[in-house]
Amino acid sequence: MSATVTVGLDGSPESRAAAEWAAREALLRALPLKIVCVREPAPRFVAQPLLFDPEAYQQWVERLAHESAEGIRLRHPGITVITEQPTGTVADVLNEAAGFAELLVLGSQGLGGLGGFVVGSVSLAVVARAERPVVLVRAAEQAADEHRTAQAGVPSAEAPFRPVVLGLDIDHADDTLLEFAFDAAARRKAALRVVHAWPEPPASRGRRGAAELHDSLERGQAALLSKSLRPWRQKFPDVEVIEASRCGSASQVVVDDARDASLVVVGRRIRTGSFGTHIGHVTHAALHHIAVPVAVVAHG
Repeated sequence: MSATVTVGLDGSPESRAAAEWAAREALLRALPLKIVCVREPAPRFVAQPLLFDPEAYQQWVERLAHESAEGIRLRHPGITVITEQPTGTVADVLNEAAGFAELLVLGSQGLGGLGGFVVGSVSLAVVARAERPVVLVRAAEQAADEHRTAQAGVPSAEAPFRPVVLGLDIDHADDTLLEFAFDAAARRKAALRVVHAWPEPPASRGRRGAAELHDSLERGQAALLSKSLRPWRQKFPDVEVIEASRCGSASQVVVDDARDASLVVVGRRIRTGSFGTHIGHVTHAALHHIAVPVAVVAHG
C-alpha cells in the first residue's frame, strides 16, 4: 500500500483546518491525501439517540467526504485525494489509519481554560498510541500563518516559511525524531531551530562560584547538542540549523521558542505494556500551549 498523508475529518472547524494543512503537506511530500470520515455506530454528537436516523447520518458522512475532497482538489491543483468512510470507534479507526500513513493529521480546538488549547480525548488517545507521526492543527490555522510576513508587512503564503522548531532531549536523541525534523525543514526550505533545555543544579544557587559553574554547564550542554546534530548537518547540508541550548524547564523553553515557528516537532517514547495516555510532559505542554501545528513523532 502506498504511503499517504491522512487526515481525520468530522466536519468541525478544527478538522477542516487540519484537512487544509494536510493537503499542503501532501503537496510538499508529493503524496496522495487520504480523507478519513469515520462512521460511528453511536455518534458522539447525538444528544437524543432515539431521534438518530442512521440513513441520514450515512448520507451526511458521504457528503462531507465528497464535498471536502472536491474543495481541496479545486484549491490545490494537482493533488490526488482519496476518501474513506470506515465504521468504528473514532480513536481506533484513526489509530489504524495512522499505521498505513506517512503521517496522520488531526484537528485541535481553540483556547480553553487559562489560555491553553483544548485537545480532545480522541486526539490524545491517537497521539498516545500511534507509532507514526501525528500532527495536530488548530481551528484557526491558515496557510499564511506558516510564512514570514511579506515586504508589505502582511502575512503571505508566498513569503519564506518560518523556522521549524525541534524540541530535543540530547540524552535520547532518536534518529526517527531528528530525521522527521530535518526533512520537514528541508521540504520547506526553512531554518531548523533545535531547542535543548537543561536544568540548573539546585546546589549552585546563591553559592560562590555559581556564575562560573553555570557558564561551564552552558558550554558543556551546547557542545553536547552540537555533537548530536553534527551527522544530521552533514546529511542535510542545505538546512540552516540554529542551535539553542537553554537553562530552564524543557516544557517552557519549547513553548517559548515555538512562537515564531511554522511547525513544532516533539517526540513521544513508545511504551510497551503501559496503560492510559502517556505522552510525556514536554509533548503534553506543546499540545496544550503551542498555537502552531505540532508534530508528535513516536520513537523507541
